[in-house]
Amino acid sequence: MREVMQGAMSRFDQIPGDMLDHVRDIPIYRQAIEQRAFPILEKTEIARDFPANWMTPRLAQAFETGAAELVLSTGTNHARMQIIRPPLFLLHSYYRLWIEHPDIRVTWEENCQRVSLTTVLATEHVKRVNAARGMASDDASSRRLDARTSYLNQSLDPALWTRAEIEQMLADIDIARHAHPRGLYHLDCSSYHLVHFIRKLEAFGLEGAFAEPASVVHAYEFTPANVGAFLRRRFSCPVVDLFGSTELGYLYYSDRHGRYHPYLHEMQVELLPLVPERSIFSLIVSSVRNPYMPLIRYRSGDCAQTRDGSSDPTQISRFCGREKELLQVGSRIVSQADCDDCIRAVSDDIFVYQLQREDGQHARLVYVTFSETPLSSADAGHLRAALHGMTGLAIQVEHRSHIVIGQSGKYAWLRS
Repeated sequence: MREVMQGAMSRFDQIPGDMLDHVRDIPIYRQAIEQRAFPILEKTEIARDFPANWMTPRLAQAFETGAAELVLSTGTNHARMQIIRPPLFLLHSYYRLWIEHPDIRVTWEENCQRVSLTTVLATEHVKRVNAARGMASDDASSRRLDARTSYLNQSLDPALWTRAEIEQMLADIDIARHAHPRGLYHLDCSSYHLVHFIRKLEAFGLEGAFAEPASVVHAYEFTPANVGAFLRRRFSCPVVDLFGSTELGYLYYSDRHGRYHPYLHEMQVELLPLVPERSIFSLIVSSVRNPYMPLIRYRSGDCAQTRDGSSDPTQISRFCGREKELLQVGSRIVSQADCDDCIRAVSDDIFVYQLQREDGQHARLVYVTFSETPLSSADAGHLRAALHGMTGLAIQVEHRSHIVIGQSGKYAWLRS
């Protein structure tokens, strides 16, 4: 797959002139400017001679004044990558989208506080920033990113949250609610983390202590169909998905009905075929939204499909997971979304799952259910057959009470 795409070049005149103006003096683009053609920019190339390959007098001055900073990506499916960006770059991208989103902008206009329930890595980043400012590291203020946003999660694996941790989260939510005259607040989350939170409320008998938010955004990772459906059933407010990354900001948003819309301010997107017969595309993004690290024809590592099977980025209907988590069995290529389709068709009770490749012919699908009970023998048989038909592998299906989350704070659906 990748070998075909690496040679793809974009002519100089296919890159908008205002984007070219942002990159003319950056060393990493010098050869592309001279050759008047841009190859696809890979993460490995970004890391080569970093940050010297990005250094300009403007960037050097920005580092001196604090207008630019170095951060790390989460590294969920690849080595963590160093990124140059303005402080609070991703937050400002989020806020701008929140302001303009037709379904949830009312909570921005209402000046609602935002509480974020996502990976512990995100919380730890906020605490490090605040520690550098001289703030204490053991109270709620250390988890406040700015005047409007605070982070809740303080441990890696949400399946292991204790009653005390849930009660602390509820107390933090109450602080956000009490900042609004009518008790409204906005909940930002990883979809998995929010489902774990709801299940813990039920397990500890604390449902009555949780006030529903006025809007919910889930972002940061692929959301399985069963997980998204669980959240839409649980909340009466709008529940929308954002798609983006640490280095790019947010590129697409869903409406409350699950339809995706482009949000390409200072960006353009190309879709290059990864699996032509299946219309699975690789996202290639050009963005000057980050003034200190503009990315031209950058491979984000994400896969998408379109409504009409075309390469029109305005027609994206869903994101399929990560390129590095495509399962290849002979000539078959399977995305996380493909596996998810099989699971959703058999049972809406499966919550977390992981496909474990054992050898060239066998694999095991382990899963956790919302109900904490295994599939019936009939459903397990249907799922084995569906997965075999999709992958060509002989697959065992095994219920678990717990699947360990990755060190990034996210779940990997595929393990070799």
